[in-house]
Amino acid sequence: MKSQVRGGTRWKRFAVVMVPSLAATAAIGVGLAQGALAASFAISGQEFKVTTDKLEGTEFVQYGSIAKGKTLDGKPLNVPVAVSGFDTAKITNMCQSVVTPVPGLGPITLRLEAGKAAAKTGKDEDKVYGKDLYLDVSYLEADADFKNIDIGVAAGSLPKTEGGQGIQPNTEANPNGFGQRADVATLSNVKQKAWATTAGTFKLPDLNLSLHMGTEAECF
Repeated sequence: MKSQVRGGTRWKRFAVVMVPSLAATAAIGVGLAQGALAASFAISGQEFKVTTDKLEGTEFVQYGSIAKGKTLDGKPLNVPVAVSGFDTAKITNMCQSVVTPVPGLGPITLRLEAGKAAAKTGKDEDKVYGKDLYLDVSYLEADADFKNIDIGVAAGSLPKTEGGQGIQPNTEANPNGFGQRADVATLSNVKQKAWATTAGTFKLPDLNLSLHMGTEAECF
């Protein structure tokens, strides 16, 4: 894999788009422990799963960070994540699920689906739409295609243009840590685990939310 690539690059079934960032998060973790960095919001103590047929994103950026929160029993939680950001994202056939243990009932799966019709119509109005979308990802499997990608840039220099996508606003990460960016990122056959998703705008056509006993209804 080349460190700098111009044009189109395709990586087949890559795990956590940038593997080097996971090593970089160790240094960020030390910074958090020493009080040099701070998380701006607390994550829940539950990881969730997401699948999509396709995610088409513009102004893609990615860097390492630490998500902080508490487990369900209240213990401190510090999780290394690869933060993926997009200026805009169009998502076809999205499924999101999270399992919660309920005393007396066992595991309950909350499943959310949206943008399903887009798999047949291909129309943008049928796709889930996100603006200023950021994902705190712990695991990702997909087919990926990047346009005009830069790998190994400093996280603090991620925006290509003034006001462009960079480190998520109101959060902190090591500005000298590993980062990458691309004009366009297209991810297909996506399976991912994440701790948080934030967006300035998130539109979900044909939204369907359901609860299921057990774990069989998880997205994967």
